[in-house]
Amino acid sequence: MSHNLSLLEKSIGIDFKDKKLLENIFIHRSYLNEHKTFYLPSNEKLEFLGDSVLSLVTSIYLYKHFPELNEGIYTDVKASVVRTESLAEVAKRLHLGQMVYLSKGEEQNSGKNNKNILADCFESLIGGIFIDHGFDSAYAFIEKWLFHEKLSYIVRNKLYLSPKSRLQEYLQAKYRVLPIYTLLKEIGPEHKKSFTVAVFHDKDCLGEGLGNSKKEAEEAAAKNALEKITD
Repeated sequence: MSHNLSLLEKSIGIDFKDKKLLENIFIHRSYLNEHKTFYLPSNEKLEFLGDSVLSLVTSIYLYKHFPELNEGIYTDVKASVVRTESLAEVAKRLHLGQMVYLSKGEEQNSGKNNKNILADCFESLIGGIFIDHGFDSAYAFIEKWLFHEKLSYIVRNKLYLSPKSRLQEYLQAKYRVLPIYTLLKEIGPEHKKSFTVAVFHDKDCLGEGLGNSKKEAEEAAAKNALEKITD
């Protein structure tokens, strides 16, 4: 077992009984394309299992800690906290990228910093902890590394809402008006258009955004406006 894996065990406070399982967490499918006789399979099944465990843990945690919210908000909060970027962020804190077995091509293509690979690896780790130590250990691990402070912050600041919804709430609360979205530019062929949208309060431009659809550009404009408002 590599030195990095031992350090990971110390870092998360979990000593794996099955060291092969621990190593299996980090076998990306691209590695097996170049090492077809390698003694372990890819981590995809562990990732599948970890994804399910993460979903259940998040649901239980929300039910226990935020009884005042309804199930619709649970769904939005859950989607916000388990998205790829959030999981990749934790994977970086745990230095999981240093341990992933990748093909040479994937490694040269910055695979060790790839958000999708990192997020998948984090889910594989959850799956491995669940198999090796059971549900309670997986729950405690997720609570410590993913939920700690972050989930309360998301709920308190309504970050589970889309940028458009948050901007609308802000303007209605402060000025009792709705934001106005204006299409500034539309370029490109029909199958590959690009849209630029600005969002206004009265005559003041609050932000601009670019997207492959008007909806996407409006969300980007609202996000830009919120960044300026909260600076």
